Amino acid sequence: MAQNAIAAILSAETAPIQALFLNAVARWRAAGLAVCGLIEESDGPAESRCSAGSLRNLVTGERFAMYLDEPPAHTSCHLDELGVTAAGESVLDQIAGSDVVVLSKFGKVEAVGSGLFCAFEAAGALGKPVITSVAPKHSYPWERFAPTATMIRAQQAEIDGWWKSIAPAVLRQGLAASGR
Repeated sequence: MAQNAIAAILSAETAPIQALFLNAVARWRAAGLAVCGLIEESDGPAESRCSAGSLRNLVTGERFAMYLDEPPAHTSCHLDELGVTAAGESVLDQIAGSDVVVLSKFGKVEAVGSGLFCAFEAAGALGKPVITSVAPKHSYPWERFAPTATMIRAQQAEIDGWWKSIAPAVLRQGLAASGR
């Protein structure tokens, strides 16, 4: 029985998860799949500031800053919500033509309907498979947003197993959409 087309890795560790996603993207593309989405990249040593760096669009290579040098007056967080939202909007036109969507993270801005939320919604509306990560502190809003999502461990074999469980349906959908 196929798992859900939405998978999430529950982890607070960003860099190892993004490396797993990049590996999966390379493998899927080598197999001829169309992949779109966003990968988080660090812009400096993690100990010098929060983990926010930039988001890179997997199709265009465009980078979107996620870090503010000075946080807004109402918070101590340096996360650039507008940069994250712009990154999410940059993939909207790519989702329909993709076989799988990789979205770096469902975090605090997505939990309130901002940031990459528009990309999550668009992929869901089109029935596209999505893989993402969720920090444990954001698991409740994630579960409210995607209650039937498949939770997987941060291992390449888990990503491969999730994809293998949904690939036949995804590929059938792609063939039907193309008229083949």
